[in-house]
Amino acid sequence: MLPPPGESEPALYGGSRLRSDPAAPPPTAYDGLAVAVPPGAADAAAVAGMGPDEQGIAAAIAAESGWMTEVLADLVRCPTVLGREEPGQAVMREAFRAIGLEPVDVPMDPAALRAHPAASPFDWDVSGKSNVVATWSPSGPAEGRSLILNGHVDVVPPEPLDRWAHDPFAAVIEGEWLSGRGAADMKCGLAAILGAVKGLRALGLTPRAPVHLESVVEEECTGNGTLQTILAGYVADGAIIAEPFGGAITTSQVGVLWFSVRIEGLPGHAAESGRAANAIEQSFTVIEALRALETELNASPPPPYDRYPYPIALNVGTIHGGDWQSSVPDACTIGCRIALYPGMRIEDLQGRIEAIVADVAAREPAAFPRPPQVLYGGFRAPGYEIARDHPLVGTLAGAYARRHGVPPALVATTGTTDARVFGEAAGMPAVCFGPYAEQAHGLGERVYLPSVVQTAQVMGIAIRDWCGLS
Repeated sequence: MLPPPGESEPALYGGSRLRSDPAAPPPTAYDGLAVAVPPGAADAAAVAGMGPDEQGIAAAIAAESGWMTEVLADLVRCPTVLGREEPGQAVMREAFRAIGLEPVDVPMDPAALRAHPAASPFDWDVSGKSNVVATWSPSGPAEGRSLILNGHVDVVPPEPLDRWAHDPFAAVIEGEWLSGRGAADMKCGLAAILGAVKGLRALGLTPRAPVHLESVVEEECTGNGTLQTILAGYVADGAIIAEPFGGAITTSQVGVLWFSVRIEGLPGHAAESGRAANAIEQSFTVIEALRALETELNASPPPPYDRYPYPIALNVGTIHGGDWQSSVPDACTIGCRIALYPGMRIEDLQGRIEAIVADVAAREPAAFPRPPQVLYGGFRAPGYEIARDHPLVGTLAGAYARRHGVPPALVATTGTTDARVFGEAAGMPAVCFGPYAEQAHGLGERVYLPSVVQTAQVMGIAIRDWCGLS
């Protein structure tokens, strides 16, 4: 989706914008920085109109628009936050069956995950949760290139609930927009994947190589769901993740590291606080020191991140400390997220963080009676890039250009996705491409419904070009 010319507001997350004019966005590529992308910006795509076969594919997929919206609404009504993903996976199993494919559960295996170098650390129970995969197989020997179409069913928490105009899990439709937590990130992409294959199958077509449709868990915190499918043997010649990037194709993404800092102070009565060490207040000193690292990482961003004003974000997402207003708190833990550029070593970034925290404590020993601890849990994800001239990029860009009459934007995102899991764990090329959405992770999260259909149409044409259809 292309925003109105002249806007310069940075994107919240790749192609997912913070807000828009109330008018519907035009059905063309959005470049991730709210900057119009002129024709020719994606040099891999030769612009031409759709041929008769492609017109037939687009029409068959468009005929499934109502069904796609129904499935999307059913998914949004499931509050699939961490640990509660199963109701959404039940919807996906039924949707896979509705398009004539048999779903297969891929359970999370904590031992196998913890043993894999590409896994992110976790300290919560993953037993009983599953990824769901359905394979659309060729009718004969495989002759084309295989493909994975991937999306995640998990969502971030919707708080603060009282600031939503509607129940965040009500799947409210207003005009051509559907709102609710997960409507954007990224249940709209799952609906597009389903609609693309349903439309192709309605034409009686079959792929010439396997197409694996995946609904995974834990994309929002580890990426271990997609990793589990790889460990189960689901690999292919390429992967498309239907993240809501507004019709843009992501070719680069930052890495993400989650870490916590536990600070121990010296408890005491508030009336005698001069003899105590306030752990909550000392967390501010630690945060200030970490902000200096954030500033340093943003000083000279490498291309393509030099287009962003501040690509590396340190976010203090949680703080827990204290148990009584009249007691000086003895402990405080801050939970943080920081990004890193492709090519940066996670171990080096961890070393920098640990050195900064240790230095803060050494400078003020009275305020830090015990050394603070740096702990890791959740994302431990490197950055990822795919060449702009890779055949997977070219195939998807060409399908987009023929459907829309203009090339797509090829962009870098300041968030992370499961694309890096495919690349790191399986050496698979992967890109993200999905509908136009707004307020991902925010209040009033929503998706523009026509863009779900457009995404499915481009995917249908790309399946034909990448895998072959007969």
